[in-house]
Amino acid sequence: MDSYFAKISSLPGGKEYSFLKSILKKYNLHTVCEGAKCPNLGECFRRKSLTFMILGDICTRKCLFCGVKKGVPNKILKDEPEKIALAVKELALNYCVITSVSRDDLADYGAEIFAQTIEKIKEASPNILVEVLIPDFMGDLASLKKVVLKRPNVLAHNIETTKRLTKIIRDRKADYFRSLWILKKVKELDERIITKSGFMVGLGEDEKEIYETLLDLKEAKVDIVTIGQYLMPSKNSYPVKKYYKEGDFKKFAYWGEEIGIKKVISGIKVRSSYLGETYFH
Repeated sequence: MDSYFAKISSLPGGKEYSFLKSILKKYNLHTVCEGAKCPNLGECFRRKSLTFMILGDICTRKCLFCGVKKGVPNKILKDEPEKIALAVKELALNYCVITSVSRDDLADYGAEIFAQTIEKIKEASPNILVEVLIPDFMGDLASLKKVVLKRPNVLAHNIETTKRLTKIIRDRKADYFRSLWILKKVKELDERIITKSGFMVGLGEDEKEIYETLLDLKEAKVDIVTIGQYLMPSKNSYPVKKYYKEGDFKKFAYWGEEIGIKKVISGIKVRSSYLGETYFH
């Protein structure tokens, strides 16, 4: 594993961490924090901040940057939305983030489970803010509409990397322009929903490509953009090509805000859902 990953990772532990882990075990739930080996796991769990991962913990895609398990996916658990809602209520969360593995094996790519999960959470915790980080649903508009109609407060879909690197880093089924289409279409369907996207740097892109990616996200009317340093989640993952400094990340944030993106969160440890609740307002 990348030594830089270990250097900036926050170690798990403490009373809140133990409580959160007990709730996840009680309801047999997954988090992308654990599945993707996020370096912020210890810090976030101690704050009772987490990103639930629905539709199992095995992805049907094989992106080279991702630490989530890949292969034959799990059977869909129909009671998962209700269990998520119970866990959210028991944890007394004010802000809840839901993501998933990609499920290209399903007719609606898992959109109905996303919709049910949002609905159940809001029923159980009426004052909660809900952020969903969705896959691309292979560009299926009917699937996207299922999620948008449930009115999450924030709908995120990650562009992940630059246009040139998309076919190298992401699964062959992923498409840079489809990701932009998803984000723009959300605004067309319901302009009240805050849209969000994120990408990693350190994969071999140059600064011109970073700027062009920000321009593309602005054109897609994305409200919030996150930019973080790519770190290898395992020794078999795509290698880090460059480690950027905090000064570089400040520059990227300045670029994004200069071209009119409402909020750009940029830093070494930044991930798409990291401290998401603090950037909502």
